[in-house]
Amino acid sequence: MTVPAAAKPLSGVRILDLSRLLPGPVASLHLADLGADVIKVEDTGAGDYARTMGEGADGTSWFFRAVNRNKRGLRLDLKQPDGREVLLRLVASADILIESFRPGVMDRLGVGYEVLRARNPALVYCAITGYGQDGPWALRAGHDLNYIAQSGVLEQTGTADGPPAIPALQIGDLLGGAMSAVAAMLAALHQARATGQGSFVDVAMAESVLAHNLFPLFSHAAGTTPARGADLLTGGHANYAVYRTSDNRYLAVAALEEKFWQLFCDAVGKTEWKSRYAETTDPALHDEVSALIGSRSLADWTSLLDAVDCCVTPVLTLEEALSHPQFRARGMALQADGMTQLAPPFRISGWDFTVERTAPAVGEHTDEVLAAIGYGADEIARLRQSRIV
Repeated sequence: MTVPAAAKPLSGVRILDLSRLLPGPVASLHLADLGADVIKVEDTGAGDYARTMGEGADGTSWFFRAVNRNKRGLRLDLKQPDGREVLLRLVASADILIESFRPGVMDRLGVGYEVLRARNPALVYCAITGYGQDGPWALRAGHDLNYIAQSGVLEQTGTADGPPAIPALQIGDLLGGAMSAVAAMLAALHQARATGQGSFVDVAMAESVLAHNLFPLFSHAAGTTPARGADLLTGGHANYAVYRTSDNRYLAVAALEEKFWQLFCDAVGKTEWKSRYAETTDPALHDEVSALIGSRSLADWTSLLDAVDCCVTPVLTLEEALSHPQFRARGMALQADGMTQLAPPFRISGWDFTVERTAPAVGEHTDEVLAAIGYGADEIARLRQSRIV
């Protein structure tokens, strides 16, 4: 069932998204899925180069399609006075603007926060950068790997005696650039609607990662620094580790609490391990568990432990995850724009998620966006001829 627009949580919220690639577009994706009117603003040159990163149909990557659904598209040359005027007119009726340029770029273009705030005092302006708007690294380039390295997360990621391991999930981009930005923007929007005053939201991806690097911080407070792969939640305990099976698959054992450890020991026929809960840091116990798990296939262990509530799960491939009964029951995978996409990771009563728009073609909605802010057909034609839009 499609929920009427008025029933969507962010119905009536307008967002101008000038960001590119992953962090900003994923932030605005969540807001668009919740009903916000997100206008993706791309320059008249390369635009968002996520469009051509990796494979995809008709010259548009699967990457771009997946993170830009439910948005409208506008092309705009902010280096030209007429282009800046278009943005100023859009800002007058916008609630949020998102950008991911290096600090100072928007100011040099003549459309920085102070200029936009003069046009709309209630505007929430969100700048997503690697290291923030100030400090000695503010202007430094970076990517997700740099942010997790700089924040102490990468050093702790990996197996004992091995090198740091690059996670498949972009922690800095998604936890830092996307989800931290969403939380901050919605808080600032709430404040703006209560006071009439917007704000500048400064999201630094490296800081967002550092702010969530909690368990190593707890050890630091105690005066210790755990070795990679040796902490409670990184594989240093036999009851919280990943083990290889006989068919070279892997089993995730997370029987962290004693009650789960007891159930696990009973299920695998090792009742003598139950009394060794206090010894889970003992390498000998880890070796014993490893030998046992390695004696049978993943399918065998899954069949045995699936009905036992002891926090043990198979390590699935993406294909297996997409077809898992739990994810299927909650509709996490869906078909849209010629590909499998993922639904929002939350449910809100009274709202059903739908894909109402596929990712926009370059400037697909330019005419309707300009018409809505007062541009006539002749003016739009002139802007097109001048390559402003």
